[in-house]
Amino acid sequence: MIESQTFSFAGTSPLNVALAVMLVVVGIVLAGMAMQRSGYKRWIVGLELLRVLLVSLVAVAICQPEWIQSFLPDTDPVLVVLRDESDSMNTADIPVTGNSVSPDMMSRKASIEPLIAADFWAPAVADRTRPIQVIMEPFSSELAQPTTGTDINMALQRTLEKHSNLRGVVLISDGSWNLGNTPSEAATQLRMNDVPVYTVAVGSETPLPDLEVVSVEAPTFGVVNKPTRVPFTISSTLPRDAELEVVFSSNDGERMTSRVTIPANGTLQQAFVWNPQKIGDYSVTVEVEVADGERIAENNQMTVPIEIRRESLKVLIVESYPRWEYRYLKNALSRDPGVEVRCVLYHPDIEAVGGGKEYLPQFPASVDELTSFDVIFLGDVGVGNGQLTSEDCQRIKGLVQNQATGLILMPGLRGKQLSLVDTELSDLFPISFDTTQPRGWGNRVPAQLQLTEIGSQSLLTKLADSAENNMALWNRLPGFQWYAPVLRAKIGSQVLAVHSSESNADGRIPLLVTKTFGAGKILFMGTDGAWRWREGVEDKYHYRFWGQVARWMAYQRNMAGGDSMRLFYSPDRPRTGQTLSLNANVMGANGEPLQAGQVAVQMVAPSGNVQTIQLTSQAETGQWGLFTGAFVPLETGEHQATLTCRETGATLATTISVQGLQRERLGQPVNLAPLQEIAAITRGQMVKPSDIEQILAAIKKMPEPEPETRRIRLWAHPVWVGLLIGLLSLFWIGRKLAGVI
Repeated sequence: MIESQTFSFAGTSPLNVALAVMLVVVGIVLAGMAMQRSGYKRWIVGLELLRVLLVSLVAVAICQPEWIQSFLPDTDPVLVVLRDESDSMNTADIPVTGNSVSPDMMSRKASIEPLIAADFWAPAVADRTRPIQVIMEPFSSELAQPTTGTDINMALQRTLEKHSNLRGVVLISDGSWNLGNTPSEAATQLRMNDVPVYTVAVGSETPLPDLEVVSVEAPTFGVVNKPTRVPFTISSTLPRDAELEVVFSSNDGERMTSRVTIPANGTLQQAFVWNPQKIGDYSVTVEVEVADGERIAENNQMTVPIEIRRESLKVLIVESYPRWEYRYLKNALSRDPGVEVRCVLYHPDIEAVGGGKEYLPQFPASVDELTSFDVIFLGDVGVGNGQLTSEDCQRIKGLVQNQATGLILMPGLRGKQLSLVDTELSDLFPISFDTTQPRGWGNRVPAQLQLTEIGSQSLLTKLADSAENNMALWNRLPGFQWYAPVLRAKIGSQVLAVHSSESNADGRIPLLVTKTFGAGKILFMGTDGAWRWREGVEDKYHYRFWGQVARWMAYQRNMAGGDSMRLFYSPDRPRTGQTLSLNANVMGANGEPLQAGQVAVQMVAPSGNVQTIQLTSQAETGQWGLFTGAFVPLETGEHQATLTCRETGATLATTISVQGLQRERLGQPVNLAPLQEIAAITRGQMVKPSDIEQILAAIKKMPEPEPETRRIRLWAHPVWVGLLIGLLSLFWIGRKLAGVI
């Protein structure tokens, strides 16, 4: 609706006005002179008057005439009240009586019911020239189910796009933003459109007293008749320490309990050791009893699936001399019924290699023979002089990078392993050597391995069930008197243990270091004194360490395997919305790794939805038959994965368990930071529900919507330009007819 119309000149500067007046005066003078010369003939007088009109129109255009129209918006101004309906709003931490110590609590969602009634906002928008329309809108997640969460940024952005005459937004939420981009992005857009956002922070600033089983990190598969560690984490927001019972149970009826003390407002990390007796698919549950005063009992347990299978682990040990570490390691692994050991024992000083039942006459020369090994131990062995060749090193690198085989580096007193640094294996070493001291360092007084913070939490170093007992055990293990010439750990590696006393410019000497290279894992052991751990206890700690190292190395490789195909993925416990990296090794019909082909994984979700992921051959390492892809699961539960290869016709079926990602957690305190930031950026205000009157007052003072202005620039309008051209054409035609030209 047009409110007013006016005419004005936009270019009325003194210079423009003077130029326009001078142009009109000159035009009139010239016209008068022409009429006088012609004796005031009618035809000439008409032409000169037309000239004066043209000059006058140009003079007017110099002053930029405009036609200004003011319009009132066709729609009423809008105030949108956004209410958070995410699961975190079900937290019952609002006192019913208004007394903070009241035992009766209601949920955040219930407490805001009065604020989402249209009548509540009526006084703030009344008595205005243009009435404000109040619109109530819920929000939580803008993503497809079953993924749930709170996306504040998307809620604000959609509100701005949906309402053309938006005057203000009231955001009622507990601030638990856990999806989407940062809310400051949408807040900036609202600020640019002069739309203030008033935020209402709902919820207590202190968490509810609660115990929660945060995670159960059971492996995806275990070995029958072998101890399987099931680590778990329990978090507490109780104001006091809680001594409670934690229960482990499996679906075959086995049950274990442990009495633990969970620190106040802290976290407890422990593990159950389960010894499954039968092969099959299991589900294991960890549950903590409900503590006195605990407000939420639903999150006191967690269940995860695990497959128990027979173990068939193939290990290759490569050594140059039968030192003590080699002898005890070989004997310990040979006694394990689930491990098949093969050895290559070089004797560089004589023209022979070690022989016997478990010995190979030479290092595996073919790719298909080498790919059968899950773990390779490289001892005090190097290249040349009747030992490894450059081609052997290249095959080992490819095996680790593309076949997920584990590599354990165990240098020795003779320093042979330093020659490997100049081969293809250089990138696999997680440490840098001191090449000036190839034979390492020795001490008369035994030293010990000291666990780092990462090492104390690693599964590789767990020789006792509890963290305290494990640390104490490592401190009293028999020490070593020789260590490798290590300078520092490389970037990207993890140091599990250091020398207890020796250090250099880079800190303590790292002696137990791990690294991931391609699809495989690498462990560097910088001392050969682990065999001394047998003192008084035989294989109890020595084999437990090397046994779990070997199984950790082969874990990913053995996730799912067949005669000619293998499928492994990372992470091994994926969650919804998390990218799952798929890796497949495929052998051709002749037993050699497939060079290229059409390899795919068909993934069937619990709902029945089917998705096919085409895996891509790795061009630079295609000779190893590695194919990779990625998949993002959106559903919780068991996903049936089928790996297929068109060229060979082979298939491999397995199950991948996907856990839900718990974004919305009950009992967490209100998150004030994003709500304060939104209000500050948009020039709004953040209040608690008890101070909602401040927002009502601010809304009442919001200025009336300003009318929209439309400017029609007459001097640049096509009609104006057309008129000038038409009159000019008429003027020149008239002069031609009059014989003036």
